[in-house]
Order: sequence, then C-alpha cells, then structure tokens
Amino acid sequence: MRVLVVEDEQYLARVLELGLRRESIAVDVVHDGGTALQRVAVYDYDAVVLDRDLPGVHGDEVCRRIVAMDLDCRILMLTAAARLGDKVEGLGLGADDYLAKPFDFPELVARLRALYRRSPLAHPPVLTFADLSFDTHRRRVTRAGVEIRLTPKELAVLELLMRADGGVLSADHLLDKAWDAHTDPVTNAVRLVVHTLRKKLGEPRLVHTAISAGYYLGTA
Repeated sequence: MRVLVVEDEQYLARVLELGLRRESIAVDVVHDGGTALQRVAVYDYDAVVLDRDLPGVHGDEVCRRIVAMDLDCRILMLTAAARLGDKVEGLGLGADDYLAKPFDFPELVARLRALYRRSPLAHPPVLTFADLSFDTHRRRVTRAGVEIRLTPKELAVLELLMRADGGVLSADHLLDKAWDAHTDPVTNAVRLVVHTLRKKLGEPRLVHTAISAGYYLGTA
C-alpha cells in the first residue's frame, strides 16, 4: 500500500510517517492542501490520510477535488472535531472514513487496511500461493506452516506479488507502490529486496524473474 499523509502538524506527520513505514506501508508526507493536490495528480496512491484543518487549500476542498478526479484512492479524514455533525459533514464531502484526534495509531492502521480491502481489486485478509500464506492483518508469513521473518519492505513487495496472483509486476510498479517519492528512480533497491525475499522464502523457488519485464510468483 502507498499512502499520502496530509498533516500540517509537523510532529504528528513525522510520527505517522515512521509508524506507517514500520507497518510496511510506503508513505509520502505533505503539510498543506495545495501540495497534496499536486501529489495525487502525479502519484498513484491507495489512500490519503487527510487532515481537515489545513493551511492554504482547506482539507474539505482537497477532499472534494480528489473525489472529482475519480481516482482509485480512499480518503481517511482526520480532524480535531469529534461531534457527530462534523463526521457526517466530512463523509458527505466524499471521504471514505473519518477519525477524530486524538486517536490510537493501531486504529488508524486498521482503518487504512480496511479501506485497502474495499478497493476494486480487493483480496481476502489471508493471501495464499502454493504452500505460502500471508496474514495481512498480523503481517505474518508462513511457508508449509513454518513462519518466515521478513523486513517491512520485503513484506510490502511480497504482498504486491501475492495480490498479483502470478501476474508479472515491473520493477517500476513495485518501486511506485512500496517506496516513497524520495526514492531514486534508477535505484537497484527493488532487485536487492527481491533477492533477499527469494532467499528467505526458500526452495523450491517461488519468486521468479521475467526477463526485461519484472517479477512474479510461480511454482515452476
């Protein structure tokens, strides 16, 4: 999952950025509404965590414009207001979910994952391929019943490959979905993560390379 966090409180934005990355979620952070609109016009986000009270372009207007763009991304609106009327108004703008500050970080993550599952390409919470199983809620991977410890980035790449269900994903696609906007586009980070992921998953090999095309999961 790739998420854009739009939050003008610098400390909170940094906390969200670090926390979401630990959950294997690629994160970009901006602090005002105008920049947020520029980012969603360029990058393919799965979700936007949107503070309602933003400088410049207000969060309400950002929400309206994102909805008008008809993008395949969900909007989770944050606000200091917890009144029912504020929630109704926020959802009425087109937001998919609403969370009042202060909030518990695990709840934010759970809501983002729930929104992700509601996407047009939704998958069940437990992904399987051959003898490989990935519980996306608990971030737990097992092969033939044996747990495999993976880094957050390896988990992110594996989830994308499993959701592709054998389809080939290019390195650019993996880079776009599992890394943030500050990543060098000519980096070999994808190749290195795929290499370590392939080793950790063991034999027989499940992660394969399609020459000049990308990577896919297969049993042969």
